[in-house]
Amino acid sequence: MREPALTTQRLPVSLIGLPGSGKSTVGKELALRLGALFVDCDKVIEQRAGCSIARLFEHDGEPAFRELEAEVLASLVNDGSAVIATGGGAILRPDSRELLRTATTCVYLNASPDLLWSRLRRDRKRPLLQVEDAETRLRELSAQRDPLYREAATIVIDTQGLSFNGLVEAVLERLNTPAMYS
Repeated sequence: MREPALTTQRLPVSLIGLPGSGKSTVGKELALRLGALFVDCDKVIEQRAGCSIARLFEHDGEPAFRELEAEVLASLVNDGSAVIATGGGAILRPDSRELLRTATTCVYLNASPDLLWSRLRRDRKRPLLQVEDAETRLRELSAQRDPLYREAATIVIDTQGLSFNGLVEAVLERLNTPAMYS
């Protein structure tokens, strides 16, 4: 068993980025290394709604989903010291961006559309990518959301060329930078 990493960072830590950027997988390892609880915002939404996110989108629409997402995110942030993997669109609401920016150490896992497409091209679970040209949709989401991710982020990590362990180490290194909080 790995020892928790010594860290000067404050919790909660939130992970933001496009679908497939690694928020959940990196978040689990990061929480383990920090000795913190890991929470996946999308999983909590599904538990509260009693159905999958795809079904929630289908039956109630995206606006209802985004409202529930904002409520869940606020409750997770206010619950305290956890590593939180957000949904890819959690930054769409200004109040959620402000919450992430001011009440968490917010880490943007910035992945190129090409890398994301290589990971997601066979994925049939993500509602926003269930369109005729999912690759183009992913590029559009990247262009639309990148400025919003950057607005919310305390830390931006470019994931290109990093192995999983390299990505986790890069996040930990940035979390341990005391100057980040001055």
